[in-house]
Amino acid sequence: ASRSRAPEAMRAVLARRHGPPESLQVENLPSLVPAPGEVVVAVHAAAVNFPDTLIIEDKYQIKPPLPFSPGGEVAGLVKALGAGAGDAGFRVGDAVIAACRYGGFAELA
Repeated sequence: ASRSRAPEAMRAVLARRHGPPESLQVENLPSLVPAPGEVVVAVHAAAVNFPDTLIIEDKYQIKPPLPFSPGGEVAGLVKALGAGAGDAGFRVGDAVIAACRYGGFAELA
């Protein structure tokens, strides 16, 4: 799903090039704005799994374009709703878990 960016800032762990975990950088990025049918989650916890290491080294079947934030599983609170996301039962402030493939090592996913 595509997302536009809002002017508000968030921190994220980024892979700007493929390599080991030591090559990751923490950077400030514009906040996420949900596309229709999506939610933005304020991340309170993110799982660190072996596939995350493979993804940042470009050795996994999921190959996000650079730069990207790894992290495929998050838990947190719904911060924003895209159009129609409320129709699926989501509300701002809901506690959720999500499998996001990548993008979870950030303040917002």
